[in-house]
Amino acid sequence: MLRALQHRNYRLFFSGQSVSLIGTWITRIATSWLVYRLTGSALLLGIVGFCGQIPTLVLAPFAGVMVDRWSRHRILLATQVLSMLQSLALAVLALAGIITVTEILVLQIMQGIINSFDTPARQAFVIEMVEDRADLPNAIALNSSMVTGSRIIGPTIGGVLIAAFGEGWCFMIDAISYVAVIASLLAMHVSADRRKSATRMLDEMRDGWRYVWDFAPTRTVLMLLALVSTMGMPYMVLMPAVAEDILHGGAHTLGFLMTASGVGALIGALYLATRASVMGLGRAIAIAAMVFGAGLAVFSLSHVLWLSLLLLPIVGGGFMVQTASTNTILQTIVPEHLRGRVMAFYAMAFLGTAPIGSLVAGVVADRIGVPWTIFMGGIACIGGGILFWLRLPKIGEMIRPIYEERGIIPAGVPKAEAEAI
Repeated sequence: MLRALQHRNYRLFFSGQSVSLIGTWITRIATSWLVYRLTGSALLLGIVGFCGQIPTLVLAPFAGVMVDRWSRHRILLATQVLSMLQSLALAVLALAGIITVTEILVLQIMQGIINSFDTPARQAFVIEMVEDRADLPNAIALNSSMVTGSRIIGPTIGGVLIAAFGEGWCFMIDAISYVAVIASLLAMHVSADRRKSATRMLDEMRDGWRYVWDFAPTRTVLMLLALVSTMGMPYMVLMPAVAEDILHGGAHTLGFLMTASGVGALIGALYLATRASVMGLGRAIAIAAMVFGAGLAVFSLSHVLWLSLLLLPIVGGGFMVQTASTNTILQTIVPEHLRGRVMAFYAMAFLGTAPIGSLVAGVVADRIGVPWTIFMGGIACIGGGILFWLRLPKIGEMIRPIYEERGIIPAGVPKAEAEAI
C-alpha cells in the first residue's frame, strides 16, 4: 500500500503536502462559512466557487503547454509561494475585521489563476518523483489518500477554530502550513533538464486537444469527469446552506458533514492504493459515478444530521474512486511528451467545469431550493455512469494495445482471459 514512498522525492512531497493540505481544507471551510455568515446567500456561495475555479477552465490549456516546456518542480515552487501569500492576505484582512465579499472574490480569482498552473504541474510531476512506472498507480492513490486524509482533519479543525476564534486564524494557519511543502520541494534532488520546443504555443495546444478529443478513451473518461464535476460537486459549495438551513446547525455541523464525506473519500483512496494493477479501473469509474450520484440523490432528501452523516461517506467514496481512477488511467496511457497538456485537460474537467456547476447550482438553489438542486445533480451523475458503462467494451479494445506495449497485459494473452479495463 505504501510502496511509492520508497522513492525519496515522492516521500518528501507526500510529507510536505500532508501538512499543507490540512491548512488548505481549513481555509476552504472558513471561506465558505465566512461568505455565508456575511451574506446568508446560497447564490453568493455559488459565485465564490465560480470565481475560485473558472481561471482553470480558461488558462489550463496554456498552463499545460508550459508544464510540458518548463521545469515542473520550479512551477510548483512558484505556485506554493504565491498560494501562501494569497492565504496570508485573507488572514490579514479577516483578522483586521475589514474583509468584504468583494475582496474574497478577488482573492479567489487569484488563487484560481495559481491553481490553473499548479494542478497540471502537480499531476505531471508525479511520474518524475516515482522512477518506477509500476509504482505510479500507487503514488496516485496515495496522493488521493493524502488529500482525503487532510479533508477529514482540516474541516474538523476548521469548524472548531471558526467557532472559537473566527475565520481569520484559519487563514493564518493555512499560510503557515505552506512552509512545509515549500521546504519539501527545496529538499528534492531533481534534474535541471527541461524540454525545448521550437513549436508555437498554439500549435502545441492544438496537438494536445487533438490527442484528447480524437482518442476515444481519453475523451470519454474526461467527459464523464466533467459531467460529475459540473452536476455533482456543487453540493460542496452548498454545504453551508445545508448545515444551517436544512439541518439547523452551525460551523460544527458543517465540519462534521465535510469530515463524513472525507471519511468515505479516504476509504475509496485506500482501496485504490491496495490495487496491484490498473486493470479493472474502467468498471470502477462507471460504478463509482453511479454510486456517487445515488448517494447525492438520497442525501438531498435527508433532514436529520445522523442520516446525512451516514450518506456522505458513500458520496465521498464514489467521487474519490471515480476521479482518482480517471487520473490513473490517463497517466498510464498518455505519451510522455503530451503529459502536461493531457493533465491540464484533466484539471479543466475536474476543476475548470466545477465553477460553471457552482454558479448554476447557486442560481438554481436560489429558485427551487438546495435539496432539489443536489437531487438533480445526483440523477445526472447516475445517467453519466450508465452511459460510460455501455461504452466500456469499445474503450477496452482501444486501450488494450497500449497496456500490452507497456507490459500491463502480457503479450499474447487471449482477450477473454485479460480482465476488462
